[in-house]
Amino acid sequence: MPENLMTDEELDAEYREMIDIFIDKANELAKQSNIENISMALLHAASRFNAYVVSNHAETLNDYENELDKARTFFISNYNAMLDENLQDYKKKYNEEFKYLHLMN
Repeated sequence: MPENLMTDEELDAEYREMIDIFIDKANELAKQSNIENISMALLHAASRFNAYVVSNHAETLNDYENELDKARTFFISNYNAMLDENLQDYKKKYNEEFKYLHLMN
């Protein structure tokens, strides 16, 4: 279904499904590679695809060059927000483990 015909809920579900597909592939690769290399490969792939997206929206080189700073700001600020959110989610893991640690002794 084209994106412009999807509800916000459908778009969100599709977005989350794509995230899960990328994470599943990364977890599969982690069985044969180290997670640091996988992380860097994901970052590189994201940057390459994001550059493609920016170029796809620009009709001329001038348009493209005029959008570069705006695109960098957009992608970097979104990445920082997503990273902060996920780091906080993983921080909860340590708090939960600590909460139950005394039960293991």
